[in-house]
Amino acid sequence: MDPAIIIVVVTILISVIAFQDQRLIDRLILSPYMVVHYQQWYRVITHAFIHADWMHLLFNMIALWSFGEAVLTYFGYISQTPDLHFYMMYFAATLISSVHDLVKHKDDPGYLSLGASGAVSAVVFSAIFFNPWGTVLIFFIPCPGILFGVIYLLYSSFMWKRGGDRINHTAHFYGSVFGFIYPMLMNPQAIQIFVHELIHPKFF
Repeated sequence: MDPAIIIVVVTILISVIAFQDQRLIDRLILSPYMVVHYQQWYRVITHAFIHADWMHLLFNMIALWSFGEAVLTYFGYISQTPDLHFYMMYFAATLISSVHDLVKHKDDPGYLSLGASGAVSAVVFSAIFFNPWGTVLIFFIPCPGILFGVIYLLYSSFMWKRGGDRINHTAHFYGSVFGFIYPMLMNPQAIQIFVHELIHPKFF
């Protein structure tokens, strides 16, 4: 089965159960303090399977489902094990998008974070890498993927520095950057695909 679909199904099941069980959220949520001081490293991954509410969950899962199949196809162009690489990218992005929090908030027992946004951002930006002129919707307005990517990174960086809205913009930023470079980690020649697609715009 498509790994994106598997992740979507598992994440929805765990998130829905967690909506009714605060103790499960407490066990799975990312707490840098608990990770660093009590070595509960599993939280670095498990926090991606729970969400704050239905809107948070649905937004992430729709994005993952929408872009995941395309990314899996693209990975097949440069690797004989696209499924494995999809899982590797997704969970590595979950980890990498958490590093900033682990360093900054390691001594703050009150800081908590949850959701798959960092990993989902990686999937979206991998799709942009392979198809930079593909259409991405911004509030239902069609936008070339490469332009969306620039706007998204600038916005995430601005909101990260501004703070105050309880959204983990650092996870979005680092997950996005990792997802964009991951194809080149798989196969350095993948950069040729990006350059070719970038200099040959296709508008649909």
